[in-house]
Amino acid sequence: MDTYQVREELKPKGLDGISDAQIEDHWGLYKGYVAQANALRKELGELRAAGRGGEPIFADRRRRFGFEYGGMVLHEYYFGNLRTGIGSLTEGGFAAAVVEQFGSFDDWLKDLVNTGKTRGIGWAVCALDPATGVIINQFIQLHEEGAIAAFLPLVVLDVFEHAYMVDHRAGGRAAYIDAFVKNIDWEKVERRFIAGREGRVPERF
Repeated sequence: MDTYQVREELKPKGLDGISDAQIEDHWGLYKGYVAQANALRKELGELRAAGRGGEPIFADRRRRFGFEYGGMVLHEYYFGNLRTGIGSLTEGGFAAAVVEQFGSFDDWLKDLVNTGKTRGIGWAVCALDPATGVIINQFIQLHEEGAIAAFLPLVVLDVFEHAYMVDHRAGGRAAYIDAFVKNIDWEKVERRFIAGREGRVPERF
């Protein structure tokens, strides 16, 4: 792959409690991450080819790359797990796993919601350790700080203010999270879970 593409097929619409205007505003930021990830891949390649991999500019761009690349990837998982009309999750491998590990599905969901309410900007991510089957709800600051290596994302919730300010203003994170929960694509979550347990990369697009 020479360049990453904006994945238009992931763009949700008609969600319950998350307006199309909010999605449109948010989508523009995702497009920016795609553009920046491509630009930084190109610049880093050029710097390496010129023998400048040990220079401060290369180190700066490498650090920035984690932020931009993470922003692109997490937004693709986020938009990809939003879909209207799916309803609640009642069965399947993922549901059974969280019941076993958290005591009940509601306890797992409450923990995810509370993770999303963590003070600060970032992401609440339900992730699977493919080596052990352990499922965690993890808060990731920015796009790259706090992610656990090799853990696979199953549910991704953006809790930066830009994800909800059109609909709920700056203080509306709790209402936005409630709306997010109503629009989780549980079929997508189940496919991601099965892929992870089978040693495959979970579906991103």
